[in-house]
This record gives sequence, structure tokens and C-alpha cells, in this order.
Amino acid sequence: MGFFRKSRHSHARLNVPALVQVAALAIILIRCLDLLMLFNMLGVRGIGEFIHRSVQTWNLTLVFFASLMLVFVEIYCAFSLARGRNWARWVYLLTQVIATGYLWAASIGYGYPELFSIAGESKREIFRSLVMQKLPDLLVLFLLFIPGSSRRFFRLQ
Repeated sequence: MGFFRKSRHSHARLNVPALVQVAALAIILIRCLDLLMLFNMLGVRGIGEFIHRSVQTWNLTLVFFASLMLVFVEIYCAFSLARGRNWARWVYLLTQVIATGYLWAASIGYGYPELFSIAGESKREIFRSLVMQKLPDLLVLFLLFIPGSSRRFFRLQ
């Protein structure tokens, strides 16, 4: 039985810095909390209506599936960060640039649809709300790129 046999690894274990572990865990928890809050706010009927509205046209369907794919890519990046993959922090940065850019464009009227926009009276108010909404992601990016231990860890991997 292969399940009960003790495996011996001759290579050293990966020593992930605490800041990188915190960042990876924060990405997963932020996304799960976002989904939980969305389900709590909309309820079962609201989620059904949201999905129904999101698949009305090809453009809406594309945006809906792209947003789901972005969430899955972010979670995959979190697990890859914990394994010491340098590309994962750059992909996570790219996902944040894409999400922030799209939210900003949709909020000021250039993006489609209004489902994925931030309400506000002026561009300044929208920008403030966007920064407040993206603050946890900015803190995660800070943990991945700024501290010396994080940079050294990814440089050595």
C-alpha cells in the first residue's frame, strides 16, 4: 500500500517568509469575503437575477466570464505565491491593474456594463471610492513587492 509508506524527501523545504504567506492568505480571504458579501447582499434570488442580467448580450457575458476568470487567476496566484513562484506576484499585479482600470473606466462611463461600476457624483468621489475598495489589494501588493525579505525570496526562487 503506497498510502501508508513513509516518503523521504532529500531536498530542502521551501522557507516562505511570513509576509509572503500573509499576502497569499490575504488574497484568498479577500476574494472569499468579497463573494460572501455579494451573496449576502443579493441573496439567492438576487444572484440568479445578476447572472441572468449578465448573460443578456455577448458583451455582458464576456465581461461576466472575464471577471470570474480574474478571480480564479488571483486565487491561483495566491497558491503559487506560497510555493515561491515569482511570476505569480507579477500576474497578480497585472490582474489588479486590469480590474482597477476597468472599474475606473466603467465608473466614469467608458466601460460596459454598469453592473461593474462604482457609483459617485464626480470623478473625484468615484476615484476615492475606488481607492478605498482596492486598498486591501494595494496592501497585498505592498507586502509582495516592497519588503526586502519578500524581494529576496522571489529573487532566489
